[in-house]
Amino acid sequence: MTELIDSFDKQLSAMPVVAILRGVQPDEIEAIGEAIIAAGITILEVPLNSPDPFKSIEIMARCFAGRAIVGAGTVLNTADVARCKDTGSQLIVSPNMRPDVIKAAVAGGMLSTPGCLTPSEAFDALDAGAHAIKLFPGELVPPAGVKAMRAVLPSEAKMLVVGGVTTENLPTYRQAGATGFGIGGSIYQAGDSAAAVSAKAKAFAQLLS
Repeated sequence: MTELIDSFDKQLSAMPVVAILRGVQPDEIEAIGEAIIAAGITILEVPLNSPDPFKSIEIMARCFAGRAIVGAGTVLNTADVARCKDTGSQLIVSPNMRPDVIKAAVAGGMLSTPGCLTPSEAFDALDAGAHAIKLFPGELVPPAGVKAMRAVLPSEAKMLVVGGVTTENLPTYRQAGATGFGIGGSIYQAGDSAAAVSAKAKAFAQLLS
């Protein structure tokens, strides 16, 4: 687990983006993932409300082992945490903050990034063992809100802004203290070709390099 945490920290420091592949199909996940990794983004997430998500995560875990951290998003309960572990998922991302989900992920040797909107949720998530805080929906947490939360949370706490982040507003969020970003539609939308995803991923990578 220590090795996974260290890898997560290093990858997030080198390129602070989690690519959210909502809607991806298993038969395209390898090509899409390769395009994103080639652009320099090495943390990938398939939300569980995608078509056959466990199959996609299993393919990613097999194909990208040692090159990327792969995980599941929109994980709402402990049963799905267990299923994600069986696929080889290394990261559990949720839109909400449930201590039982966080603890199940940690007990399973996986990283946990729960969704939080308030300082109370963020502190409770960290107390439950979360490795990073997902500030979600990002549209409801402007840069001023990120700055205010950064002022009270532990300095080592990682805060990822997810939702509404674009190449235009990302620098402002980063200046406010965001550790990283979960990027969905601005990198991948269902039906995008690998070439289209590559171009969008490179735009974020160049902005953050």
